[in-house]
Amino acid sequence: MVSKSYSNLLDLTSGDGFDFRQPFKSLPRVVTSPGIISDTDWDTISDGDSVGSASSTERKIIVANFLPLNCTRDETGVLSFSLDHDALLMQLKDSFSNETDVVYVGSLKVQVDPGEQDQVAQKLLREYRCIPTFLPSDLQQQFYHGFCKQQLWPLFHYMLPICLDKGELFDRSLFQAYVRANKLFADKVMEAINADDDFVWVHDYHLMLLPTFLRKRLHRIKIGFFLHSPFPSSEIYRTLPVRDEILKSLLNADLIGFQTFDYARHFLSCCSRLLGLHYESKRGYIGIEYFGRTVSLKILSVGVHIGRLESVLKLPATVSKVQEIEQRYKGKILMLGVDDMDIFKGISLKFLGLELLLDRNPKLREKVVLVQIINPARSTGKDVQEAITEAVSVAERINTNYGSSSYKPVVLIDHHIPFYEKIAFYAASDCCIVNAVRDGMNLVPYEYTVCRQGNEEIDKLRGLGKDTHHTSTLIVSEFVGCSPSLSGAFRVNPWSVDDVADALCRATDLTESEKRLRHEKHYRYVSTHDVAYWARSFAQDLERACKDHYSRRCWAIGFGLNFRVIALSPGFRKLSSEHFVSSYNKASRRAIFLDYDGTLVPQSSINKAPSEEVISVLNTLCNDPKNIVFIVSGRGRDSLDEWFSPCEKLGLAAEHGYFIRWSKEAAWESSYSRPQQEWKHIAEPVMQVYTETTDGSSIESKESALVWHYLDADHDFGSFQAKELQGHLERVLSNEPVVVKCGHYIVEVKPQGVSKGLAVNKLIHTLVKNGKAPDFLMCVGNDRSDEDMFESINGMTSNAVLSPTMPELFACSVGQKPSKAKYYVDDTSEVIRLLKNVTRIPSQRQDVSASHGRVTFRGVLDYVD
Repeated sequence: MVSKSYSNLLDLTSGDGFDFRQPFKSLPRVVTSPGIISDTDWDTISDGDSVGSASSTERKIIVANFLPLNCTRDETGVLSFSLDHDALLMQLKDSFSNETDVVYVGSLKVQVDPGEQDQVAQKLLREYRCIPTFLPSDLQQQFYHGFCKQQLWPLFHYMLPICLDKGELFDRSLFQAYVRANKLFADKVMEAINADDDFVWVHDYHLMLLPTFLRKRLHRIKIGFFLHSPFPSSEIYRTLPVRDEILKSLLNADLIGFQTFDYARHFLSCCSRLLGLHYESKRGYIGIEYFGRTVSLKILSVGVHIGRLESVLKLPATVSKVQEIEQRYKGKILMLGVDDMDIFKGISLKFLGLELLLDRNPKLREKVVLVQIINPARSTGKDVQEAITEAVSVAERINTNYGSSSYKPVVLIDHHIPFYEKIAFYAASDCCIVNAVRDGMNLVPYEYTVCRQGNEEIDKLRGLGKDTHHTSTLIVSEFVGCSPSLSGAFRVNPWSVDDVADALCRATDLTESEKRLRHEKHYRYVSTHDVAYWARSFAQDLERACKDHYSRRCWAIGFGLNFRVIALSPGFRKLSSEHFVSSYNKASRRAIFLDYDGTLVPQSSINKAPSEEVISVLNTLCNDPKNIVFIVSGRGRDSLDEWFSPCEKLGLAAEHGYFIRWSKEAAWESSYSRPQQEWKHIAEPVMQVYTETTDGSSIESKESALVWHYLDADHDFGSFQAKELQGHLERVLSNEPVVVKCGHYIVEVKPQGVSKGLAVNKLIHTLVKNGKAPDFLMCVGNDRSDEDMFESINGMTSNAVLSPTMPELFACSVGQKPSKAKYYVDDTSEVIRLLKNVTRIPSQRQDVSASHGRVTFRGVLDYVD
């Protein structure tokens, strides 16, 4: 089956890509039944159940694994639904204006019979603005409990399957289920979306492939993705066999959100090491350049819904429960833990810390009580059962050794309790401890802080006045996402039992003023960075990240999970072979300037000498009396002389044009005075130090310059060292007549006034002076130094240098990236193909055939990436 990207590439070869600056009418979409979309005229749509009708109302489509609904089935099998107001997805809705239409897409926590699905889908859309994704039970098992919980969840929490009995090895069939499930979610999103106006916000690791499937269908779609879990370091993530596919899919989003800078830093490192991508910060925003698109990163932790917590705290049942808990533990220091039951929450380590505290401090026995509320496990498995067994065993041992008939140091609540009861424990506890060994965010400390602020009802029961200052104490693992924002908490290493015990001891010894100051600091942050602030900030950044969608020219390339969209500025397009060949044939005098490394030979090639094919193509070009061909390179003249000795008519510009030779028989010439070499005695020792400390780097000594190469060094470390070296050299050479430049995996020191742009300018002026002004100019390069060439020949078309000739100009960059060139080609092999096309005999140069009213081009598939 031919993909859409193929048809776009056919348009691309003609040089006339689709211009997305022109708005187009959206395809109307009306949900008639799950999985079926019927097209109707949008002006006639009035059904309230429709989510795709055209409207000036802003729409946000929130996509997550589960819908924010409570689902129950009674004894007769009838399903009933209600909104889950404690779900984060429901709470973030409050950040949007009343005019915003919020539509939810996700699966249900109960299985629905196929015969009921139509009715359920219509009911949920009509009453709750929810579009359910019905996953078959076997797919749900493989997708959620299989790949998500057995593969991604452990890996993202730094757990590797080192032994067969300690974890699950990668299972390709589970990943295929993950792909199928993400496709089904994409189908449901397409039922709701209006491509022009809607924003799609995808949540968490269950749906990391969704951006690719959505971008493939709508190239201008506005997609935000937020990862609620940790993102592991590159050393961990690189063990995932489908690492590239997931990274590339995430990069099809416009904005990617993370809870902390650490998670974002790990993601950037993976993009750099695995995909070779670069990122930079502009005015406070981090962006990754990805095929002409800037993928923005957002770093902001999730908050809690203050209003929801305060409303529950005011309930009579909550107030009564607070009074009951405080009476039950009167005279005790009440510590609280609230955790899901999984292997990463560190519940047993928390208990061991308490055990050590009681062992070291006999005076705290009969005084300290730790209430541990365990939420039901979200998945099943051997690891979860082992964690439950271990936690219960340690708790029983502590109670046996340090408890009595009237005192239990550990109170384990391992059954479901109402939300109001959990809120009551928050409000009544003197200290809250979160001891997870790895957790994406964990909102327990935030909820605890809000609840400790209390209200008038609770203060009245405690006999406190209106002006009473509230207190709270937090002990937080340094491996939890909320830890950086809680500067007043005791931060602990959960793996160190001593560290945990010391923190517990210090928490019991705080003065009231210290507790008050810590609480006020935390409450000030939590109350101003609530869930509404988080959602509003993310939505604003997503809108900013998508603002240039209509000003870019876009093409789709790649198949399957390698799909991506190339976004180009209106004046930057792929070089059409047909247009290039046609212009070449019409010209009477041609000047062709070619870079070498990365243009005629791949940058990663070990053997840097030109291939026989390259030599043959260059000789054929040079033998045409209409052509003047030059290699313009940063290489030394000895290397170029040796490599291109078979090309007698080829011109060479070595060391960025410091040395120029018009043909093999001509002498090398230079318009520069012999360089002063004293600066080399300063620069070379500095470079030598960085070479010794950077494995894989080397120094190249030229006649006019010194070059430090780091292509074979570690990507991140090499880049870091290059920046340091550049700054170091600029300082020590500030009084020397040289410049320090960074290029493609190089740092170069060369005399002032030497550049490829000046060299090309000199060569063209010489041609004009000799009455050989070209009417065809081609310049191809891939490096920063080649931008000088592009700028030079572009400038000639705007002044009188080439008048009245005004040549056809082809400034061409190798690789799609920001450039001063007007055109680009994909890689070195495409450069060779273009040159070979114009060196063939006329009957072969242009292979265009008409067939059934269509024009086809041989070799179009060569452009498919």
